[in-house]
Amino acid sequence: MQSVVAAERTPLDPIGAGALLAGVLFACVGLGAALGVAAGSVEAGIAVGSVIGIPAAILAVYFRYRDSI
Repeated sequence: MQSVVAAERTPLDPIGAGALLAGVLFACVGLGAALGVAAGSVEAGIAVGSVIGIPAAILAVYFRYRDSI
């Protein structure tokens, strides 16, 4: 008789990971653009949102799927 061991890892969903990555990045860029409008420079707001959004998106995917790795 064989024992069945349940997998402790959560399955990696590439589409979900990509959607989370894009969603966090777009949210940060959008927030940066909104703050840029308020400050008077949309381009600077988009740039700051991108610089903050890229590592934030990577960290969000890492923390969501860290048990899959």
